[in-house]
Amino acid sequence: MNKYECLYVITPELTEEEIKASVEKYAGVVAENGGEVEKIDEWGKRRLAYPIDYKTEGYYVLMLFAAPAEVPAELQRNLKNDERIMRYVVERRMA
Repeated sequence: MNKYECLYVITPELTEEEIKASVEKYAGVVAENGGEVEKIDEWGKRRLAYPIDYKTEGYYVLMLFAAPAEVPAELQRNLKNDERIMRYVVERRMA
C-alpha cells in the first residue's frame, strides 16, 4: 500500500455537525476501499489566498492515509462531486 495525503477545503457556511459529517465521509471512503486513515488534522477556518465563489474563508482538513493505488481516484471522484468542497488535492507521500 502507498501512503497519501489529501488536503481539502470545506465551505465555511456549514455547521460544526455538517463539517464533522464531511470529514467522516471521506475517511469512510478510504476505509471502504481497503485503505486505512493514519491521521486527520483539522486546521479549522482560515483565510483563503484568493476568493473562491466570492468566499474569503474555508475550513481546511488534512488527511493522511495508506491505501492501494486505485483509492485516490475514488476519493477525488467523491470530492469533485461534493458541492461543499471548494478545493482539494491528493498526493502520494514519499517514505
